[in-house]
Amino acid sequence: MTKVLFAWIGGLVFGLGLMLAGMANPTKVLGFLDVAGRWDPSLAFVMGGAVAVGLVGFRLARSQALAWTGEPRVWPALRGLDRRLVIGALLFGVGWGLAGICPGPAWVLLGAGSDKALLFVVAMIVGMALHAVVIRPNAK
Repeated sequence: MTKVLFAWIGGLVFGLGLMLAGMANPTKVLGFLDVAGRWDPSLAFVMGGAVAVGLVGFRLARSQALAWTGEPRVWPALRGLDRRLVIGALLFGVGWGLAGICPGPAWVLLGAGSDKALLFVVAMIVGMALHAVVIRPNAK
């Protein structure tokens, strides 16, 4: 139950932060991505702030053997770049650039009743299912 509560609180804070920062507004995101046109750099400051907070948070988390839920911390073992990471990052970037939405804000927009977000979330779930069936069994 503690794990679910922390997940719920984390998701709520994350969603509120996305909304307050404008990251859930596809028009604002596309303005940020339009570096050759009417570029809106404001989201760069949001991302920079998020990275700074994340760095501090991860530094503190690495110094603790147990998570707040009492469970041992498990960190990814993979380091560096590989083909799967680069391809995944490219697909993510293309999707973000076309829709102006990424997975976190998609759920926020879905909760707000956005039709565009519904289409995005359905496509995201289909992509995850395809990955589970096609890619995951072949992963190293």
